[in-house]
Formats: sequence, C-alpha cells, structure tokens
Amino acid sequence: MSSRIIVALDFPDSEAALVFAGQLKPQDCRLKVGFELFVAAGPELVRTLVGRGFEVFLDLKFHDIPHTVAAACRAAARLGAWMMNVHALGGADMMRAARAALAAFEQPPLLLAVTILTSMDQQQLDAAGLGGHTPQERVLQLARLAQACGLDGVVCSAQEAGMLRAELGPGFLLVTPGIRPVASAAGDQARIMTPEAARAAGVSYPVIGRPVTQAVEPLAVLHELNRLFGRP
Repeated sequence: MSSRIIVALDFPDSEAALVFAGQLKPQDCRLKVGFELFVAAGPELVRTLVGRGFEVFLDLKFHDIPHTVAAACRAAARLGAWMMNVHALGGADMMRAARAALAAFEQPPLLLAVTILTSMDQQQLDAAGLGGHTPQERVLQLARLAQACGLDGVVCSAQEAGMLRAELGPGFLLVTPGIRPVASAAGDQARIMTPEAARAAGVSYPVIGRPVTQAVEPLAVLHELNRLFGRP
C-alpha cells in the first residue's frame, strides 16, 4: 500500500540525495526533487529515483509561454515524474497547454498549480500589482482557475487547505508543505500544521523535509507519519 507522505529531498547534490534515499522504501513515501537539487544533479537523478521504484514529485514550478511550458511538461513526463507543477499566474492558456501536453501519455503525471507563494504577504501582492484582494482571496481565485483548466490540484499552505477543500470539492488534490509532527522544530516554515490537523483539513499529500531527512531513524519517523496521516 502506497503512502501519502512526500519527503522533500532538500540536498545540495545527487550523492547526498541518493545516500539518503537508500535508507527509504518506496511504499513508505514519495520523493520531491526541487530547484536546487535538480539544477545540481540534473534529470538523471529523477531517472535513478524512478528506477528505484519511487514516485517523484518534480517541483520546478514552470512559468513561461504556453508552448515552452508544454514542452517542459512533456520532458518531465518522459523522465517518469509522478507529479509536477506550474505557476497558475502563467494564465489559463499556459495551464491548458500543460494539461494537453500530458494527455498524450498513457499514464500522465499529476499536474498541480502553484497559486500565491507563501512568502508573499499583502504588501508584496500590492507592489506586484496583484492588490485589491487578500492573499487568501487570490489563492482561491487562482485555484479555481486551475481547476477550470483541468489541473489535478494545487500546492497550498496548510492554513489554506480547509478553505480550498470546502470550495473545490473532495477530488481536487491539495499538496501542502510545512507539515510538522508536534515535537519537531518549525525550521524556516512560519505557517505549520501537525499531520493530524492536515488530514482533518483535507490535505491530500503532505510534503515533509527535515523532520524526516534529519532524523536518526528516517524509516521510523515515516512509519509514525503514515500512522498519523493514513494511507490512500
């Protein structure tokens, strides 16, 4: 039985990421490869992880003209990515192009949208010309647009999950960073939530980094997280 937990491989290079992944089992988690690791290690790392049986969330947040994003999504799908994401602010045409690009694959990856980055507050939204609405209102607006464009879900903060679940229904995926067991340090995540609270809020897949990657016994932590969050 697969796991809902996505472990963020926030390592600076392929060697460190693969040494850590060697301690894990594919049935106990999925893995996230983000900007730093992908730039350092390249696509071969994704192929290696997929070859080891892991489902990989390629977290590169594509944002460009529709043709370019569609081509990038096809390339990511050919790597064997299980999930990928684009920026909803790229607009409806871009998101529809990404969706169409993946439709040609026999088992297309899940496609998510990033709405408003959790680092952006009201002042930053106003300065970027996105004022007139609160960050939460903008998140909901962009999530609705992503759903209308046929995307599978969004990346959101834990605090937005309950609102989005109520507004967008049970089938729309909510992938959420900042999930921390009660005893874990918050790190640089200011807006955090426990696994139990995340499950109650309707989170589909929690993304968890340091509580697992810095644990003395990562598998033991994963087993506890799977117990707390539940499996599909």
